[in-house]
Amino acid sequence: MIRANDPHLHSWIQISPTSDFPIQNLPFGIFSTATRDPRMGVAIGEYILDLYAVAQEGLFDLLSLEDPTIFHTPTLNPFIALGKPVWREVRERVSVLLRNDNPEIRDNDAVMKACLVKKQEATLHLPIKVANYTDFYSSLDHATNVGLMFRNPENPLLPNWKHMPVGYHGRASSIVVSGQPVFRPQGQTKAPETALPSFGPTNELDFELEVAFISGRATDMGSFVMTDEADDYIFGLVLFNDWSARDLQRWEHMPLGPFLGKSFASSISPWVVTLDALEPFRVPGPDQDPKVLPYLTYDGHKHLDINLKVYLQPAEDESLLICQSNTKYLYWNMNQQLAHQTSNGCNLEVGDLYASGTISGSDPDTYGSMLEVTWQGSKPITLPNGTTRQFLNDGDTIIMKGYAERNSIRVGFGELRNKVFPTL
Repeated sequence: MIRANDPHLHSWIQISPTSDFPIQNLPFGIFSTATRDPRMGVAIGEYILDLYAVAQEGLFDLLSLEDPTIFHTPTLNPFIALGKPVWREVRERVSVLLRNDNPEIRDNDAVMKACLVKKQEATLHLPIKVANYTDFYSSLDHATNVGLMFRNPENPLLPNWKHMPVGYHGRASSIVVSGQPVFRPQGQTKAPETALPSFGPTNELDFELEVAFISGRATDMGSFVMTDEADDYIFGLVLFNDWSARDLQRWEHMPLGPFLGKSFASSISPWVVTLDALEPFRVPGPDQDPKVLPYLTYDGHKHLDINLKVYLQPAEDESLLICQSNTKYLYWNMNQQLAHQTSNGCNLEVGDLYASGTISGSDPDTYGSMLEVTWQGSKPITLPNGTTRQFLNDGDTIIMKGYAERNSIRVGFGELRNKVFPTL
């Protein structure tokens, strides 16, 4: 039986070889149009397959779904809650429907019109109702760079960093989708030369290049997910921008960590790429020294090879590529993150979001934040219009892209794009 990831598959829809959405991807999302209220869709090339319309046409009738209206919902959460066998069954059926030798939609103009929507005619929505949000700190190079800037250059990592995936609970209500405005936050800051803090808009607005995974199963309090079980609890991944106000963060982070410097906004890409679609892009992780505790050990390849890029576009001008990184640079993988999250008995909910933390490599071109790219503002970057940036200005747009590629098959996330607006 030909599976959905087979690199030899082709669709009857014409798809550019540089598209993030070939038939081997089939990510899930929520969309609407002028005539269709929010519902589930799958991205395929420059189109969206309307899953609710597919169900109405009877093309899912042979599946085990009890209620086809599960696709007519404003978030993916109810569908995700059905479990991995259902996710796989639907993705495999969609793959069959879109294959170049399948006439069920291809040869029926009325069905095609009902089921296919041009992306340019659609509005993409936040794909999930975020239940809970955890931000990890899993890049060795990023943690080292921050330690070099703000702590002891002789020992930039804190003593616990190589023993566990460090993380903190974040604000779920301020997570927005690509395209939504990000307003410059305000708060307390304190300059080194002043005795007292002041209140006002941040002068050090930053992005953080991350990926995040979405939990697909709920657990009971007191239970624990092992690293070898974690794949069954992960629905899929999105690009993630953890916006940061560095001057607010610097003043507030001791003794309890990030608060107002982070909680004003985080953004995610609208298409959720399933863990199944990313399976061909598994790679070995780094050697972890010292040896991790038994509950964090794992077998096999649990890291992913996903190319990441960040562009900065000033208002009404061309963009500049300022960062190229990769998820394979992460020290701690998703399985270890989920095992550590639940190791104290913390329960999971469907729709939990777990971000990787800033993903940086060892080369300056791979640094995943303005803090690192400009080295805390000491090395400003010059944009194509001749202006410079230490941190982000009002009117700037940050564009993140990500894709995995192997055997001429590119599985990507599309764009994560948000523009900075002045403080309200």
